[in-house]
Amino acid sequence: MPGNPETIGTRSGTIGGTLIGLLVNIHISDVVQTAVLTAVGAAVSFSVSLLMKRLLKRWKK
Repeated sequence: MPGNPETIGTRSGTIGGTLIGLLVNIHISDVVQTAVLTAVGAAVSFSVSLLMKRLLKRWKK
């Protein structure tokens, strides 16, 4: 039965334990590195899209 309180408690405990286990094993340096790489990737993507837009405008003229 999916609504069984015992099943809900077991699921909650399993999910909570998994999340806590993941949080303990993630280092702050990994989070910072991911944030920096994300920002660099977004900036490069934006720059390339602007460059392509300008090049296509000149090419169409």
